[in-house]
Amino acid sequence: MQDAITTILNRYDLTGKYLDNIAIEELNNYFISASNRIKVIEIINCQASKIIKEAAARLYEEQPELLRPGGNSYTTRRYAACLRDIEYYLRYVSYAIVAADTNILKERVLDGLRDVYNSLNVPIAPTIRSINLLQEVTEEEIKSQNIDVINWIVEPFQYIIKNLSEEDI
Repeated sequence: MQDAITTILNRYDLTGKYLDNIAIEELNNYFISASNRIKVIEIINCQASKIIKEAAARLYEEQPELLRPGGNSYTTRRYAACLRDIEYYLRYVSYAIVAADTNILKERVLDGLRDVYNSLNVPIAPTIRSINLLQEVTEEEIKSQNIDVINWIVEPFQYIIKNLSEEDI
């Protein structure tokens, strides 16, 4: 797992260069936003259960067929697995926010996810919708604490959505 600092240093190390003004500016931006990223992570950590519960409630309100016989969340075991996955996405998004780097999402979440879901007949569209809803609820929770939602909060959610959406079924 890398953070923004490691990513910058690796990029310059591979080319054998000293840090230039661009790298120094990237590092400066990372440190300037650090306290806000930590505040956001504290909100996510403290409100994780509420965020997950609300995102799931909205998903099943929009797509009640998922809970009916034959639906992918039908049975307690499958419903629990869906909630577990939503929690998993939120947890890894929080890691990406604090690291200011989405590489962890590729390494720990996305590599092989589509294959696993396809092998288990888990539909991708409701998964993508649940991540969208997770983003919405998280943004609402952060805004309720009078913190502006900026790109580095939205980026990890959109990174997962984009990568799941781009792959062929």
